[in-house]
Formats: sequence, structure tokens, C-alpha cells
Amino acid sequence: MTLFKSLSGAMIAATLLAGPALAQDTTFFRIGTGGAGGTYFPIGGTIANGISNPPGSRACEDGGQCGVPGLIAIAQSTTASVFNNAAVQNGELEAGLAAADVTRSMYLGEGKFEGKPHPDLRIIANLFPEDLHLVLPAGESIDSLADLEGMRVGIAQAGSGTQVAVLQMLEQWGVTRDNMEEAELNNSQSAERLADGQIDAYFYAAGWPVAAMVQLASTKGMALHSFTDEDLATINEIIPAYIPSEIPGGVYEGVDEAVKTPAVSAMLVTSAALDEELIYNITAAMWNDATRRMLDNGHAKGQQITIETALNGVEALGVPLHAGAERFYREMGLID
Repeated sequence: MTLFKSLSGAMIAATLLAGPALAQDTTFFRIGTGGAGGTYFPIGGTIANGISNPPGSRACEDGGQCGVPGLIAIAQSTTASVFNNAAVQNGELEAGLAAADVTRSMYLGEGKFEGKPHPDLRIIANLFPEDLHLVLPAGESIDSLADLEGMRVGIAQAGSGTQVAVLQMLEQWGVTRDNMEEAELNNSQSAERLADGQIDAYFYAAGWPVAAMVQLASTKGMALHSFTDEDLATINEIIPAYIPSEIPGGVYEGVDEAVKTPAVSAMLVTSAALDEELIYNITAAMWNDATRRMLDNGHAKGQQITIETALNGVEALGVPLHAGAERFYREMGLID
């Protein structure tokens, strides 16, 4: 899988200015995100900028970067949760954004990952809720997931947490790969295919607003399926990490009413093999004032990424915090 690397202009400039010091004092930190049309990629880029402080950068107090000295963090576009967790376990990435349910299953070796545990996975922080979007053409609707039988359905890309969860949900309503025409597509591809009439519906779990859907809604138009309370309870029973949520009306053009949907938390995941001091410093940089400004002024979901919610659901998830992150939160009084 080819990974596309993204550095902010400021980071590139600082890297070029660093000169010979770069080879001596630099630590590269690769963060797996998701597709460019989703939420993981812009959020991962913001986190990468916040924790970076390349050699030769201006001092933080002089308007320079306020991250970890010598660190260059790079947000890489990937197929998201499953890929990111596997790459972190294998040492191909230092960190990644991943859905809570997939992270738990992979850590324990449960469900689809039965017998294939990923014991080195560790949590740095809970980030934000990812709402499941079931996207339909403008003016179209379904009564339940059972209506997708026989349709052309985008089930998200292989390697994504969305696909793993969606296939579990669909099976509960009698829909499988055998009785629907599934399409394994990323979010941007799904939006394009829906607009062109090549698929009838598609799923994507992400923090709203999702860029590709904003574009779809403002051009061809779209509708979102609103789940019943009973359906949300059923989904929570089969996938406990997916809890009832709501996409407010007006987030997407033409979708004026609030949409009830399940949501799962996005986590920032790393490896137990990484140095405690490094992850301690990265965790501290994530929550400094400079990164806070970046989060508040970037993607809309950035405002929901707070130190107050950084540990929400982590203990119940059953995947340990990294020792460096745990030390930081303990010093901040967030862990007894």
C-alpha cells in the first residue's frame, strides 16, 4: 500500500532551514490517518503540526513551533483503522488514528481478528466521536438496513474500521456480500460513484463535516439515513463501542433535520515499543496552548479534541495507555 506523505508548508520550510543539524538531531514520527476526503487526514495533519518542532525552528515564544524539540511528525494517508493498527504493531508507523472497536478487537485478537492479537497497541488519547454516515441519493430513503439487500452499496475500503463494523451491522439485518453488490471504496470514491449513479448507497464513519460529503451535498445533493432508537440499541448490543449519536441538521446542505446514527470514538494509537520519554513529550505537546489553537482553528472536529475527554472510554476499552502518556495524565491529575 502506497502511503502519501503530507508536511505543512511551515514544517517543510523549517526542515530546509535546519541544514546539517537535521541529520544529527531529528526524530521522524509517522502518523497513519485515512483518505484525503475524510476526517482522519486533516485531524492527523493538525496533530502532526502541533507536536513537531524540527531542528532549526524558531523558538516557541518567538512564534515558532511548540512541539517536541527535534521531532518531525508526518501525517500519512492510509486506508485507516485496520491498516494503521497493523502498521503500528509491525513498526511501519509510529502512531495512527483508529476506531475504538477495531483497536480493541485487534489488541485482543477477537472477532475478525480471532487468533491474531496485536499486543503492542497502546493508546495516547481518545480524540473525537466518529458518526456513521449512511449516504443515499437526494430524495431517497430506506426504512432499515434490510432494504439494502440487492442494492449496490459502498461498504468503505478494505483495511478500514468502517467496513468491519458495517458488515457486522448488515448481517444483523440479513444483508451480506452474497445478497448485495458491495463496493470497497474510500469516501471520495464513494461520493463520486453515488453522484454518478453507480452505487445506491454508501457507509462512512467519520467526524462531521466530511469534506467529500460537503461537496456532494452542495452539487448533486444527498440524503442521510436516520436510524430508529430500536436500531441504535441493536447496533450497540452487537458492537458495544458504537453508541447512539446525532448529526445536527444543517451540517450538510439539504439535510436540514437532525440524523440519528451510531458513533464510535477515534483514538490516537501508538506502540508499546516506543520510548516512554518520547511519548510523554508528544502527549504534552498535544495539549499545549499552541496545539489547542491549531485544533480550534482547523477541522470542526478539532474543537472536540480536549484534554478533558482524552481518557473517555479508554479504561473500558481494555487497551492500555502507553506508559509515557499515562505518566503525563497522572502528573496532570487526570489519573489517580
